[in-house]
Amino acid sequence: MMGFIIRILGNSVALWIASWGVAGFIFSGGIKEYVMAGVVLGLLNMIIKPIVKFISFPVIILTLGLFIIVINALLLWLVDYIFDFITISNVMSLVWATIVIAIVNMIISALTKVTD
Repeated sequence: MMGFIIRILGNSVALWIASWGVAGFIFSGGIKEYVMAGVVLGLLNMIIKPIVKFISFPVIILTLGLFIIVINALLLWLVDYIFDFITISNVMSLVWATIVIAIVNMIISALTKVTD
C-alpha cells in the first residue's frame, strides 16, 4: 500500500514537472487535481499497462523496448481524455511529457526503493 501511495505522489510530481517544463502540456489545476491525475495514472499503470504490454510483447521486442514509450503516451493521453484540466496540444508535447514523466518516476522509484 505504501508503494502505491509513493507512486501516486511520484506521478503527481512528474505531472507537475511535465507541465512546468514541456511546452504544449498544460495543466490548469491545483494540488487536488495533480493528486487526482496521479491516482488515475497510477491505476492505469497498475491495471491496464501490464495487459497492453503482454498483448504488444512482439512489437516491444522488435522495437527493442521503444514501443513502451508509445504505451506510456497512450496512457497519458487517456488521462488527458478523462480530465478537462489537462490539455495536450500536439503529439510532440505528448511524447516529451511521457519521457519527462518516465524519467521523474524512475528517479523517485530509485530514491525510495519501491518494491512490488
